[in-house]
Amino acid sequence: MEKLRHNASKECPAPADLKDINGTKLCAQLYVDASPYYDQCCGGRVLPVPPGTDMPYLPRDWNDCLSSLVVAPRCELTVWSRRGKEGATKRFSAGVVYRLQEVRKGLLGDWDDSISAFYCKCS
Repeated sequence: MEKLRHNASKECPAPADLKDINGTKLCAQLYVDASPYYDQCCGGRVLPVPPGTDMPYLPRDWNDCLSSLVVAPRCELTVWSRRGKEGATKRFSAGVVYRLQEVRKGLLGDWDDSISAFYCKCS
């Protein structure tokens, strides 16, 4: 997996623009920080996710702290609420999710700070 980065601009990239530092297409990018303002939701630490990445156990500093995400066209990100791909699950297709707190998880929860595992694939 590519080194994590810091997004100083805070503006979420367009899904079609997801590329690593070498220009290779990414499957998704995951972000720690969110904001009440959509144009500032993708700030802070960035986890670039190449196609085919399977992370059943997120590192401690990424577990349960993701707040926004971007998925590239023709890609799908599947997330789980518990380590080892257990618990609630959700699939995200191409697009920007500015605030995971707006995505329902069950009756009373949301996906903000709730992702503990993921798999990302592209066709």
